Amino acid sequence: MAALPVPLPPAKMAAVEKRRPAVAPAANFPDSGRTSVSQAAAAAESEEDFLRQVGVTEMLRAALLKVLEIRPEEPIAFLAHYFENMGLRSPTNGGAGEPPGQLLLQQQRLGRALWHLRLAHHSQRTAFNNNVSVAYECLSASGRKKKPGLDGRTYSELLKRVCRDGGAPEEVVAPLLRKIQCRDHEAVPLGIFRTGMLSCFVLLEFVARAGALFQLLEDPGLAVADRRVGQAVLDTLEGALSAGDMATAPTHYLEAGSRLGPDSLARALDRAASGRRPSVPMAREEFLEKAAALFIAKVKPVG
Repeated sequence: MAALPVPLPPAKMAAVEKRRPAVAPAANFPDSGRTSVSQAAAAAESEEDFLRQVGVTEMLRAALLKVLEIRPEEPIAFLAHYFENMGLRSPTNGGAGEPPGQLLLQQQRLGRALWHLRLAHHSQRTAFNNNVSVAYECLSASGRKKKPGLDGRTYSELLKRVCRDGGAPEEVVAPLLRKIQCRDHEAVPLGIFRTGMLSCFVLLEFVARAGALFQLLEDPGLAVADRRVGQAVLDTLEGALSAGDMATAPTHYLEAGSRLGPDSLARALDRAASGRRPSVPMAREEFLEKAAALFIAKVKPVG
């Protein structure tokens, strides 16, 4: 008769159980790993799709391209202003008889358009033209009952804002505005909009240079210049603007005025000083108006 196995004491049985290796469900690891990886990839793809769908990706790309184009001294501050003043695409123009909120929105869009227009000097032709296009889109009207485009009222208001913020006297810029403004309900294409903005910015710089020139002519104590001297300089400036085969671009007339060299000015001053009759004074305002008139005469009217 075979002997029955003797059961182990409880203490030894516990020791044996501790020495047994734990068997893990190996089949669960690969499945859980694949699941977590696929979930992470799906989440990342979903986040990228969301950013693209809401326009954030394109918006950030445009902002970075603008930083590279302008190369501001303080890029972070520039980006803060950029996002704060971002122009809304496809807005609806406000006008007379519309709700106050709509008029306020229109003023905000005018401010955004001005901000874009001032990002680059007009001599930076590519950057300036790009900014003009963005400003045009900020102000273009669209809606259920309106076709995309810019009306003359908004265009004329922006012209006035550019000149007013530029610090030029109203009586100096008024003749230019009369030549390049459009009727309130007239559609303004991008080409006319660009030419009008460029004309205003060039006139502002032209007037600033004329002011610096007058400062050299005026009597510091009286703040006026000798009329013969002032008129001689204006005549010389007119000759510089009329010389050569000038193009229609306003900047070409600004460049012509810049070529008013010391020699031509010296000859003009000598001719003025040779007069023996006493001369009445010429005020700064009169000199600036006459200098601006020389430039405005070269600008083609709209239409």
